[in-house]
Amino acid sequence: MDGWAFVFWYWWVLALVFLVIEMLVSGFFFLWMAAAGLVTGCLIWAIPSTGMETQVLLFSVLSIAAILIWKFAVKKSVIKSDRPLLNKRGAQYVGRVFNLHEAIENGQGKIKVDDSIWKVHGEDCAVNTKVKVIAIRGTVFDVQRVE
Repeated sequence: MDGWAFVFWYWWVLALVFLVIEMLVSGFFFLWMAAAGLVTGCLIWAIPSTGMETQVLLFSVLSIAAILIWKFAVKKSVIKSDRPLLNKRGAQYVGRVFNLHEAIENGQGKIKVDDSIWKVHGEDCAVNTKVKVIAIRGTVFDVQRVE
């Protein structure tokens, strides 16, 4: 490998490739590798006599450091929501009372919730009995009769 070395703009091209990959996939992982490639290219531009092994080591260390710093920063900045159940549709119904749409027989029945039908588990009840959703398991509600 004598005589073969990365010049600074190779790292910038690599950074651009990582940016394109970041646009195609999600997760911010490749963004930090692109930043490391850009910084490595700038350092190689400033110090052109840097050997290839040192360049690759620098890029690797910068990539790992940037990814780890980002991971720890994201863990510390958890966003509190005023609607924590927004994307948990079934969990939104826990505690609410509904009329049975289909009688509970052998522990299974159905309720109508807004515009959809949900399966329920609970004690046997007749149609139109009021039941309260007490838990959710997957897409099935656990219910109990409301007196």
